Amino acid sequence: MNAPLPHASAHSPTSLGWHTPVPDGHPAHALLNTQAVRSRCRAVLAHVQAGDSPFFRWNVAALESTARYVADTVRARYPTLEVGYHSRWRHFEAGGVDRWAALCRKHGLEGAEAVRTAIDLVIPSVLLDAGAGAAWRFEDLGHRMNLVRSEGLGVASLALFTQGALSDDESRPLRADATALARITPARIATAFQVAAHNPLVGLEGRATLLQRLGEVAAATPAVFGAPARLGHLYDYLLAHAEDGRISAAFVLETLLVALGPVWPGRIAVEDVSLGDTWHHPASPDGLVPFHKLTQWLTYSLLEPLEAGGLVVTGLDALTGLPEYRNGGLLIDSGLIELRDPALATTPLTVERTEVVEWRALTVAALDRIADAVRAELHMDAARFPLARVLEGGTWAAGRRIAAERRPGGTPPLIIDSDGTVF
Repeated sequence: MNAPLPHASAHSPTSLGWHTPVPDGHPAHALLNTQAVRSRCRAVLAHVQAGDSPFFRWNVAALESTARYVADTVRARYPTLEVGYHSRWRHFEAGGVDRWAALCRKHGLEGAEAVRTAIDLVIPSVLLDAGAGAAWRFEDLGHRMNLVRSEGLGVASLALFTQGALSDDESRPLRADATALARITPARIATAFQVAAHNPLVGLEGRATLLQRLGEVAAATPAVFGAPARLGHLYDYLLAHAEDGRISAAFVLETLLVALGPVWPGRIAVEDVSLGDTWHHPASPDGLVPFHKLTQWLTYSLLEPLEAGGLVVTGLDALTGLPEYRNGGLLIDSGLIELRDPALATTPLTVERTEVVEWRALTVAALDRIADAVRAELHMDAARFPLARVLEGGTWAAGRRIAAERRPGGTPPLIIDSDGTVF
C-alpha cells in the first residue's frame, strides 16, 4: 500500500514544505482526484442523455461506428498493436526521430540523473502544450522538418530546454530550476518557439505566466522539489513514497495536483486552495466539474521516465481520458454528440463557457465507453490495452484524422478562444 496521499498532515504537523498545503478534511480534497473527474463528467453525460442540455444531444447509435473508426486508426498506425503511452514523449519523436535518446547520448545522461533530467524537461513542456493555433509552425532545422501543433510545441519546448533557458547554472544547462523558471519571459519563449508576425503562437503571455508561476510554486514546495528547487527532484520524492518499487498513478497525480495547483492563474478556489482545471456546470451535484487535463497529461508523460527509473506505476486506468479538442472533436465529427444549434460551430467560445465545460465533460465520459468498444474491436483487454494506449493509438489520432477529412487545415469543430493554459 502506498504512503498517505500528499496533503499537509501526511508530511509534517507544521505543514512545512508545501506552497499551499491541503490539510485532512479540507473541502478541496473532494475535487483533487480522478474519481471526482469521472463522477461529475458522468453526471453531465446523464444530463445530456436526458435531453436537458440546450447545447448537445447524445447519439448512442454512433458509438459502434466511432469505436470502429478509432480501431481502424490504431491498426493503421500500429499494425502490431504495440502502442506506447499517450504522452509528451511521442511528440519528441516527431518524424521518427528519437531526440531524447540522442540528447542522452550527447550528454552522457544515465541512471537517476537521466530520470531527473527527463522530468526537468517534461513538466515545463507539458505546461506549454496548450493549443498553438492553426498559423504557427516550428522548423526543426537539424532534421529538416516543419512541425505544427502538438509535435511542433513538443520539439520547440525541447529546444527551449536544451538552450539552457530553464537552468540557473550555465555549467549544467539541462535542468529546470525554480529560479530560472520564475524569470522566464514571453520574449525568451518566443525566440525558442520561432514566434514572429508571420508565425504567431496563441497564448504566448499565458504560457510564460505559467512557467513563471511554476518556478515560484516549486521554490515554495521543497517537500517535493528540494532546496534549491529543481523539478527533477520529484523523482526522489516519489521514490521515497514508493513501496517495494511500486507507486500508484493516483498518488502521482494527486501529488502533482497539490504541489502544482497554485500554478494555475485566476481559477476557482475553495478556502484558499486553487482547484486548477475546474469549472462551473449546473448538472454537477455541487455545480463544479474538475478535469485536471494538463496535470493528467503530465502524469501520463511521467510514466516512461519513472519506469526507466525503476518504479512500477500501478492503476493506470484510474486516470481519465483527456478533454482536449482532438478527443472532443472526434465526438462531434463522428456524430456521437450533436450540436442542437449549428451556429455553435461558428461562435468563438472561451473555456469557462458552459458549452465548453459540457463538451469537455462529455469527452471524458465518452472516452471510457469508446475505450471499452475499441478494446472489443481489437480483441484486447484493459490490462494489455489501458486507456493510456487507447488515447495514443487511438482517439487522439482519430480526432486529428477525422478533422482533416472534414475541414481544411484539420481545425477543431468548435472555435475555442484559448488563453494558452487549457486547450
